Amino acid sequence: MAWVVLILSGLLEAGWALCLKASEGFSKLWPTLGFLVLAVASFAGLAYALRTLPVGTAYAVWTGVGASITAIVGMAFLQEGVSVLKLVSLVLIVAGIVGLNLAENGAALALPENVGR
Repeated sequence: MAWVVLILSGLLEAGWALCLKASEGFSKLWPTLGFLVLAVASFAGLAYALRTLPVGTAYAVWTGVGASITAIVGMAFLQEGVSVLKLVSLVLIVAGIVGLNLAENGAALALPENVGR
C-alpha cells in the first residue's frame, strides 16, 4: 500500500509543480490554491509512505515520479523543447525508479553488512 500511495503522491507532486508554474509567482488565485492543496496532499502521502519505506528510496521515487511527469507534461502541452537527451534522461529516471523498487523488494544482490567497516 505504501508504494501505491508513494506513486500517487509523486503524481500530486507533478500537479503542484504545474500549478506553481500557472500561478505566475502566486499572483493567480486558482492555480495558487491548487498548488497549496496538491502540495499538502503530496507531502501527506510521502509522510504516510515513509512510515514503512526507507527515506532514501521513497524520496528518490517521489521526486523521480514528479519530475518525470512534470517534464513530460511540459514537453507535451507547455511548448517546452523536446530533445533526444531529454527523452533519454527521462528513461534513465524511470529506470532508476524501477531499480530502487526492485532493490527494496530484495531482487538485487545485497552487499555484506560489514563492507567498509
